[in-house]
Amino acid sequence: MKYYPVFIDIKNKNCLVVGGGSVGLRKAVTLEKCGAKVKVVSQKFSSEFDKLQTTAIDFLQKDYENDDIRKDVFFVFAATGNAGLNLRIKKRASKFGILCNIADSLDKSDFILPSIVDRGDLVLAVSTSGTSPAMAKKIRQDLEHCFGNEYAVFLTLMGNIRRKLLSAEHAPDDHKKIFHSLINRGVLSLIKKNDTKKIDLILYEILGENYLYQNLIASNNAF
Repeated sequence: MKYYPVFIDIKNKNCLVVGGGSVGLRKAVTLEKCGAKVKVVSQKFSSEFDKLQTTAIDFLQKDYENDDIRKDVFFVFAATGNAGLNLRIKKRASKFGILCNIADSLDKSDFILPSIVDRGDLVLAVSTSGTSPAMAKKIRQDLEHCFGNEYAVFLTLMGNIRRKLLSAEHAPDDHKKIFHSLINRGVLSLIKKNDTKKIDLILYEILGENYLYQNLIASNNAF
């Protein structure tokens, strides 16, 4: 099977997870983190779900019913330990044209989920098309060593610089040169070393006054 790689905006989209075990937990956490409106249906929930009670995730402790899947659901995740129930959920989702992922049943799923490295705005996705999840995990672990948290900070810096420039009606065509300069001057490695003085010096040389590192990474609010 050849899968089409894509990143999808699911902010405020209704997503349903059926299953209260560890697999359902992982699905719910990732969906909620990406801004989805998540509902989890299960007769029983593992103790791991206790830490999610303060989130916006909606928990329904009951048996799954066909009416749990409606036209306004964007994604469905069948994560129960019952293969027959998972297929029933998939059939119901298909009736409405809703994409469904079935845990541990790639051949019956509409889509599969990659192994990911999450560094803020940097998300690296690894897939072996279902042939070897263990290999995908190994590659993910290798990437985690190569791409540390400094990448998340760096992209926050770049994004806030872009917003500040746009708010000052700076010509967008000139942005490319600025960002290439920031990359080539080694700001990323300086972030890893926490050398804020050198970063501020580079920002001043490239952008001028009022571009201080700590101020730029402190907030994602528009300037």
